[in-house]
Amino acid sequence: MNEPENTSRCQGCLRCFSFLPVHFTREIVNLCSLALPVFLSYLFDYLIIFVSTVFCGHLGKVELDGVTLATAVISVMGIGIGYGLSTACDTLISQAFGAGNLHLVGVITQKAILILLLACLPCCAFLINTESILLLVGQSPEVARVSQLYVNIFLPGLPAAFVFIIEAKYLQNQGIIWPLVITGVVANLLNALINYIFLFVLDMGVPGSAAANTISQYSLAIILFIYIRCTGLHKDTWPGWSMDCLQEWDSFIHLAIPSMLMMCAEWWTYEIGGLLSGLISEVELGAQSVVYGLANIAYMFPIGFSVAGNVRVGNAMGAGDVAQAKLSAKLSIICAVSVAVVLATVFGSSRNVIAYIFTNDKVIWGENMNYYFFLQTNQAASGSIVKGLAKQKIGAVCNLVGYYAVGCPIGISLMFAAKWGIFGLWTGLLISVFLQSVFLIVLLFKLNWKKASEEVRNIGFPSIKKDGGYIEGCDAINATDMDGLVNEETEVLVATVRVQLPLSVLVLRRGLALATMLVLLAAGLSVKFFLKR
Repeated sequence: MNEPENTSRCQGCLRCFSFLPVHFTREIVNLCSLALPVFLSYLFDYLIIFVSTVFCGHLGKVELDGVTLATAVISVMGIGIGYGLSTACDTLISQAFGAGNLHLVGVITQKAILILLLACLPCCAFLINTESILLLVGQSPEVARVSQLYVNIFLPGLPAAFVFIIEAKYLQNQGIIWPLVITGVVANLLNALINYIFLFVLDMGVPGSAAANTISQYSLAIILFIYIRCTGLHKDTWPGWSMDCLQEWDSFIHLAIPSMLMMCAEWWTYEIGGLLSGLISEVELGAQSVVYGLANIAYMFPIGFSVAGNVRVGNAMGAGDVAQAKLSAKLSIICAVSVAVVLATVFGSSRNVIAYIFTNDKVIWGENMNYYFFLQTNQAASGSIVKGLAKQKIGAVCNLVGYYAVGCPIGISLMFAAKWGIFGLWTGLLISVFLQSVFLIVLLFKLNWKKASEEVRNIGFPSIKKDGGYIEGCDAINATDMDGLVNEETEVLVATVRVQLPLSVLVLRRGLALATMLVLLAAGLSVKFFLKR
């Protein structure tokens, strides 16, 4: 979109908010313009798995439960791991792109692809033992068998899912988001068609749904790759595969692992809830699957403002504009809360229709009525401020304490001891989310923003190749105006040249990394073989 068109659209939006101060309305427009495509891209990505649940829900209660647990395990120990590790790109790629080092954008992307493909191996080691793990926690043998069947067929699609995640990060951190939306639309139409053919025409049942999911993961990665190639989005940032992508994996991993723990701590909590629900009854598990499905869809709305708030706060803090950062932080939370109110109204008035989408089992349909509005919103928006302030460690500790020291103990106690069932579980989780939101909002108001701005501007990034040499500690400071348009860019480089590792050392180290991942995969296969005997 060119500048005149953008200005015209913004002026139209500003007239809708004419009762607010001008700087408020401009910031709301900026947040919304970022949040909408982010929301759509995340929604279409999630719908790939969601559609599997919808189709399998009409096959029977056991099939619904099995697919629900299978997709939960895949999310926890598969897709979630990939998303968590890939968040290192949010720092590295955005920094390199902002500094104008376009060559490095491609190198980081290549590095991320290699590391995530290696991460697939230990993920597979866990996933191939899904049935044994579900039986260990008390799930019924038939449901566990269906879950393992689904996971086994999906496994070949995990590398494609990881590659798509990196492709998305590659574009998103350059401010290119709409191609992800287009890809998501095409892939979801294809996914729905394949599911219908496999389940209702060929009558393949659960295996057909899993195969459709696998094909859809490859379609996402391939369609987006073709789009990038055909439109030439890669020309400035992808000079071809380079040996540089084997250098300095430690800097990537040091960012990736804490970010992964922060994200997975939250994901794991909700998936644990699904496992615990199955211990009560199949009806409770079905109700939990409906509630969790609705919560995931609703989560896509505030996550749009989460990413938008992260971008706006991060840019402002990097530029030293404390007032703008505080404004972006406050308005992103206000926007998320407003969305939560609308969602509560929509889900409350249409809960019966929404429940029927999942299953025509009237017992499960009735169980979920009181749980639709327990949706996570505020924590997503306030969590974006943590990322914008480069304080992921605080976010990780907040998640771990909130979910595992508060939410889970309260929820499990109400679930079993008080016999509240799913209502008790979600009550505990809501208490956790509420306390986390309060903590982060208090942090927001008590924060020394000037000091935080200086800390953000002096963050040492991994070495960046500039004019043929590796420079350790590259800080790029962008001066950004209220419309989010970069006016001035200044790079502050600490010229400490780092010697590149020779080829022989690189081959040895990366070979050891590959060998370690293969050993973990072999260990998983050995456990499966031993338990099967």
